[in-house]
Amino acid sequence: MTSSHPHLETLLYEVRDNVAIVTLNRPDRMNTLGGSMKPDLARAFFEYARADDRVRAVLVTGAGDRAFCAGADIKERAGNQITGADYFVAQKATHDLFRNIEEFEKPVIAALNGVALGGGLEIALCCDIRIASDTARVGLPEIKLGVIPAAGGTQRLPRLIGEARAKELILTADLVDAETALRLGIVGRVVPHSELMATAFALAQRIAEHPPLAVRFAKRAINRGMQTDLDSGLEYERYAAAMIIDSEDRKEGMRAFVEKRKPVFTGR
Repeated sequence: MTSSHPHLETLLYEVRDNVAIVTLNRPDRMNTLGGSMKPDLARAFFEYARADDRVRAVLVTGAGDRAFCAGADIKERAGNQITGADYFVAQKATHDLFRNIEEFEKPVIAALNGVALGGGLEIALCCDIRIASDTARVGLPEIKLGVIPAAGGTQRLPRLIGEARAKELILTADLVDAETALRLGIVGRVVPHSELMATAFALAQRIAEHPPLAVRFAKRAINRGMQTDLDSGLEYERYAAAMIIDSEDRKEGMRAFVEKRKPVFTGR
């Protein structure tokens, strides 16, 4: 089953089977984060995908073949003047949006169909899994413009690939190709460009077939554990396991296993 929401200016949104597909849709501007894209992203995730019980995974990609997202719309921002104090306050909204995507209760997969630069890579870093086209390139080139990656790049990239590698990538402002991104651990898989969406969608579907509560709490346990010490992480793991131990999905999974049939999970 497919459905769409036409009231998004900068995104395409559709639900295919149990996967919501969010497409950053400013191809003439390299899918940059301008116009209404940030509020549109909030609407797509937290109004549409969250409220739709059919949606059990989200797939994010970019329109066209050139860009996943090239970051901030520099032409749009070039004339803006803002004080440091005002920027500090305003940027909190971007941090909150990206953090909420990172913590979204349904798994999020990024399909990098082209360049993912600056804020574009920072969006991808908020996703749970990243798959790249063999034509993709990624990087955080903000240093070249006299600024720093400020939508989480200085924090998420070191946590993902290590401090030294992240410093080299950020301080040189270098762009790296898909195979280098794979070697560094920025993406988990590289596939031929023609196979990207089929591969990413198949992965999203595989995850969507699993019991939603187990997927949700496993994701939260991993996220929490990465931000704390081992003992605190283990305590949260016990909490997460306890929260779903008497769920209908667990009972159904056990019954289906014993009865040698495909389970039907409801998220309860």
